[in-house]
Amino acid sequence: MKQDRFCVIMCGGVGSRFWPYSRTAMPKQFIDFLGTGRSLLQLTYDRLEGIIPVENIIFLTNERYADIIQEQLPDIKPNQILLEPVMRNTAPCNAWAAWHIKAINPNAKIMVAPSDHLILRQNDFNDCVIKAFDFIENNDAIVTFGIKPNRPETGYGYIQEGEHIDEAFSKVKTFTEKPNKELANVFLESGEFFWNSGMFFWGVDTIINAMRTHAPEIAEVFDHAGDIFNTSNEQEIINNLYGTCPNVSIDYALMEKSSNVFVEKVDFGWSDLGTWGSIYDNAPKNRDANVTPNSKVLAFDSHNNVIAAQGDKLVVVSGINGYVIADTPDALLIVPINDEQKIKTYVNEAKTHFGDKFM
Repeated sequence: MKQDRFCVIMCGGVGSRFWPYSRTAMPKQFIDFLGTGRSLLQLTYDRLEGIIPVENIIFLTNERYADIIQEQLPDIKPNQILLEPVMRNTAPCNAWAAWHIKAINPNAKIMVAPSDHLILRQNDFNDCVIKAFDFIENNDAIVTFGIKPNRPETGYGYIQEGEHIDEAFSKVKTFTEKPNKELANVFLESGEFFWNSGMFFWGVDTIINAMRTHAPEIAEVFDHAGDIFNTSNEQEIINNLYGTCPNVSIDYALMEKSSNVFVEKVDFGWSDLGTWGSIYDNAPKNRDANVTPNSKVLAFDSHNNVIAAQGDKLVVVSGINGYVIADTPDALLIVPINDEQKIKTYVNEAKTHFGDKFM
């Protein structure tokens, strides 16, 4: 049964909210943000050890990142890396992975995992993953991990639980993508909502049938490709067809429409390392409550900051509180941590004024 279990690691994003460290040439998933000696991608791979056979781990990424993945994970074979010719969000890439894996193993059960999450309690994580696989092996179901919220976070999607199946699983009642502060407060106070972790489980036939029912414009692309999956012709054909897929997330394409979605309520010390603020929340802090990952910093009367500098540069700050200071050879970001949601806007402005020079 374990040989039927696969994992798809999504690692093709640019991570603009981590600018200027995260760039098109070296996105955040390939960077050691926590000072552990392992990148976020490597940590994701490490935590799957013993749960998923190594040969059953598939990487979905942009074609420009194949060499980085091979360098960071030398045990991975080239045929385990699916290279998107263009970015089309998470629904098309998960569809491709499903058709590809079905050609390898028609009985496959698939876990989908982002490459930039932090899991603090490995044993609890292992137990939850095994429970999710057991559930989809016995039910025609889609499962997502739900995290109990501890604050009215506006940067995450929310899942409302419906009918309880047992202590761990409930039917999903609604999905809500990134609510405003007022609505997030309502969700938090109700006790019925969970953060959508972005980790999913489904049988290969379950996800393909769901695509054909709810996202036929995507399914038709891969059905039209015929018997090319897991062959030497696959990448060439996908390069020609992939751009015809709509740009849509798996949440909008399937999760909000499917009637067989269940949430497993989990608690294993999860964080979506999507922003500088999440690094501040999870990385070790010094006596002044500053986070200085792999950086030389002298801080005077300065507290609650993230201060990061590439290379051998010394950063000296005085009287700075609650800021992100991120320095690279060609760009410097200084922004209050509370305003970090604006970083994506600043990146867009930089692109408007200077093109791709600083991207």
